[in-house]
Amino acid sequence: MLKPLFDRNCELIGWIEPGKHIFNCNMDWIAYISRGHAWSSETGNWIGPVNELVCLDTSGKVIAWSTGSTIRGTARPVRPVRPVRPVRPVRPVRPVRPVRPVRPVTPVGGWSSLSINEWLNQ
Repeated sequence: MLKPLFDRNCELIGWIEPGKHIFNCNMDWIAYISRGHAWSSETGNWIGPVNELVCLDTSGKVIAWSTGSTIRGTARPVRPVRPVRPVRPVRPVRPVRPVRPVRPVTPVGGWSSLSINEWLNQ
C-alpha cells in the first residue's frame, strides 16, 4: 500500500511503498529501498536511510516523511554496501491526493537543506 511523502513544508513530493520503492507524484519510480536504505533508481547511488516512513539524507537529516511516523533524524549514518538493483516495478495507480497534514515541529537532527531532486542526485 502506498503512503504519501511530504517535505518540510507539507507539500506532497511522492509516494512510498514501505520497505520497497519510492515514486514521485507522476508515479515514476525514483528510488528503491533495501535493508533500511534508499537508493536512486536512476544512478544506483545511496541517497540515505529510511526509518519506517521517514526518508533521511546521507547526513541523517529528514528529507521526506509520512503521517503516522515519528519524524526524527539521526547521527551521520555509515554508508551501506550497495545492494543488487531490483527489477523495475510496475507503475502503480495514482492514489487519491491526501489531505495536507499539519506542519510538524522541527525534528531532532533538523530538516535537510536538499530538495527532492538534489536528494535523488547525490
